Amino acid sequence: MHTIKVIGIGFALLGILLVLAPRLSISAGRPIPFAVKLFLPLWFAGALINLWIGIARAGYTVMEEAPIFLIVFGVPAIASLLILWLTSRIAR
Repeated sequence: MHTIKVIGIGFALLGILLVLAPRLSISAGRPIPFAVKLFLPLWFAGALINLWIGIARAGYTVMEEAPIFLIVFGVPAIASLLILWLTSRIAR
């Protein structure tokens, strides 16, 4: 259940960035690529924090947490890249 909640947080972060990116003047007219480029390192850091919490507080080993890290990071990351790919195809 915790993994699903953390993945949900990843999707929420992606959604927030996709909504805020067009409103930021630094996105230079390309808000979706900007949001995805901002999301990926932020979410990687968040997934690493989740990994660390699982090891330090929950008592799991790195080998037990590594597959969970891949899922937690990978599902929202793949979704963000899919959004980027689909929107770039439509823009052509």
